[in-house]
Amino acid sequence: MTYTDTKVMNDAVVNASSSSAMGRLDAKLIDLMPAAVYVCAAPSGLIVRYNERAAELWGRRPHLGETGERFCGAYRLFWMDGTPLPHANTPMAQVLKTGEPVRDQDVMIERPDGSRVMVIVNIDVIRDDQQNIVGAVNVLKDVTERKKTEARLAHVQHESERLRRLYETILATIPDFVYIFDLNFRFTYANDALLTMWGKTWDEAIGKNCLELGYPAWHAAKHDRELTQVLTTGRPVQDEVPFIGTHGLRIYDYIFVPVFGANGEIEAIAGTTRDVTERKHMEQELQSRAEELAEADRKKDEFIALLAHELRNPLAPVRNGLRILELAENDPQTLSQVRLMMERQLTHMVRLIDDLLDVSRMNRNKLHLQKHRVSLQEVINNAVEATRPAIEAANHSLTVSLPDKPIFLDADLTRLAQVFSNLLSNSAKYTKPGGKIWLIAEPEGDQLIVEVRDNGIGIPAASLPNIFDMFSQVPSDSDHCTDGLGIGLALVKALVEMHQGRVSASSDGPDQGSIFRVTLPILSAVVDAQPEPRVQDIHAPDQPKRRILIVDDNHDACDSMAMLLNLLGHDVRIAHDGFEALERVKEFAPHIVLMDVGMPNLNGYDATRLIREQTNGKAITIVAVTGWGQEGDRTQSRAAGCDGHLVKPVNLKDIEDLLCDLKLREEKVQIHGETML
Repeated sequence: MTYTDTKVMNDAVVNASSSSAMGRLDAKLIDLMPAAVYVCAAPSGLIVRYNERAAELWGRRPHLGETGERFCGAYRLFWMDGTPLPHANTPMAQVLKTGEPVRDQDVMIERPDGSRVMVIVNIDVIRDDQQNIVGAVNVLKDVTERKKTEARLAHVQHESERLRRLYETILATIPDFVYIFDLNFRFTYANDALLTMWGKTWDEAIGKNCLELGYPAWHAAKHDRELTQVLTTGRPVQDEVPFIGTHGLRIYDYIFVPVFGANGEIEAIAGTTRDVTERKHMEQELQSRAEELAEADRKKDEFIALLAHELRNPLAPVRNGLRILELAENDPQTLSQVRLMMERQLTHMVRLIDDLLDVSRMNRNKLHLQKHRVSLQEVINNAVEATRPAIEAANHSLTVSLPDKPIFLDADLTRLAQVFSNLLSNSAKYTKPGGKIWLIAEPEGDQLIVEVRDNGIGIPAASLPNIFDMFSQVPSDSDHCTDGLGIGLALVKALVEMHQGRVSASSDGPDQGSIFRVTLPILSAVVDAQPEPRVQDIHAPDQPKRRILIVDDNHDACDSMAMLLNLLGHDVRIAHDGFEALERVKEFAPHIVLMDVGMPNLNGYDATRLIREQTNGKAITIVAVTGWGQEGDRTQSRAAGCDGHLVKPVNLKDIEDLLCDLKLREEKVQIHGETML
């Protein structure tokens, strides 16, 4: 309904009432109106007429007549922003007061149920024959839906504008290239990132094709074929290509997509391009890493299989030896041979496990040295002693040549002896029975050169570069030797370098023997005083008998150790868990407790702490006995209150050293006038 339509209705009502006055207003005329209409009397503002559309708009029917309602009693008014509209300022009140009509005033009506409608108000005065104001007629049009639609359209337009600005900002700032081709494959749009890569301005680039923008001919032709394919099939095309722009040689991933118009025809071709150079490099690195991991996984599987083989090898003769001990109990010579054989195999297993632990420490940078002044003679003697059984078993001859003048090194005696024992063992293993091995040491200035030579199977040239790598294996067709675990030489290299030295290997090829050359710095400051003898070098023949408590949940380990110590003349008790150990300590008052760490109910650490709290508990020597031998395990046992840490299987020599150490401690205490236990 337009303003003209509303005015016509207002004029019709006013004219109909001008001759008949308010009381004779034609009600039928109001009812026929296509809009909400009501009439108020002046100056009271009481509603005297309204039609059904007005009642529907208000949501109620007001009372008429002298007891009727004023126009603001039928509804409440608000401005369009929701602000309440006072009665004195309502359009009807203003018209009744001033006589001036109101045209197209927007207001909101609140119904009794609280809902609100938006209306356009048009009001005219009604005059009598003497032109006095006797009332006013109000024609209202519900424009709620129209206003909502206008608001939605305004919101959509606002959002559209906001999105347009957002897209322009994104396209101008993103590092990806965004562009549009026309149907002749010329650029009609290019964002700032693409213009920068080209080194062109907007005016220099827009309207040109790839070839005109400096693309190589093959590159431009490639894009022309791809754009033609998009036009022909209506489907995107994606690929990647190298390109030299202002950023240098880069690899770009791109996609061309069709842009369809309203008629379903392709109007243009849009594209985006992304620099994937770093991603490609990363993919290559990941691929290389994946291959390395696959190779490492393969080596791991081979290593596990080889480890199982190496562990089973010594177990087989040990098992056979046990059977022989049963059958040959009256043959002293056979029993002696079997015991020696079983001891060799057990020593081999322990060394194998120790090497594995050293590898673990080395990989975690937990392999530490305890350096002091040691003589070369002592180092080589220890190494030869450790490998003599293997050399003699293979009937090899060993020649050792050392300088006449004493040579001293700043070294960890145990670890450096391990270096040369590993090299000697390696030669013994890879040399045919009856072979020759040489260990030759010579000083060169402030350096010591030690070579371990053999006339064994040699090293293929292809294996030399990786001979010191972890799990490295030298292929061999010989039946007399096993491949080993491939960790001994890796340990040699690590230990030599920790002594600020270097190691190398050479060979003239298969069956030509091998040479391992170790270079170490010589200790320049020679001190005449000899180092104090270590506890394990002292073996007093008059060792006192001790009360020893063995705590271990492994009954066989516990019983066998008890039998061994009983045979040595000591008084031994056993316990199989921590709680039982506490009771035995109270009853037995041991000098020494050999405490297993991992036990049910109460572990060895907690049992040690509780023993220390007992009377005289601090005077007892408690030694952790466990299969865990890492530095962190030793730290944990010290923190629990243990005096020592022995790694299973425990050698008899370890026990003898422990007893000797306890004797020395007692002697020192007696010198100071104190007593033990």
